[in-house]
Amino acid sequence: MDIQRPKVGVAIIIERDNKILLGKRKGSHGSGFWAFPGGHLEFNETIEDCATREVMEETGLIIANIKKDTFTNDIMREENKHYITCFVRADCRSGEPKIMEPEKCEGWGWFKWNELPNPLFAPFQNYLREKSLQK
Repeated sequence: MDIQRPKVGVAIIIERDNKILLGKRKGSHGSGFWAFPGGHLEFNETIEDCATREVMEETGLIIANIKKDTFTNDIMREENKHYITCFVRADCRSGEPKIMEPEKCEGWGWFKWNELPNPLFAPFQNYLREKSLQK
């Protein structure tokens, strides 16, 4: 019997000049939605190693000073997906993001927290709700 279980995602919040890095997803669930760089946590991989790998694979950027933020429970019934998303914050001191996986991302942009693009990916929406509850 195949038991369905949630998958673990890692989302990386990279801030620079009071802006955050977001990419417009494509070719996967959440296509057309804006999200932080991130991806699946691999077996035997630390969250920090996953964050470093995913940011490099998706943007070409090197990150440092990774710190845990919060997590969300993301049930996407319409897509029959369920994730626990671990959010981390990281520094990126230089360079500009490149579209390294054109089949997965339309483009990267820097946005102010109070000027976010729409629509936002479900885990990002849940992150914003979680953070507002913590205040």
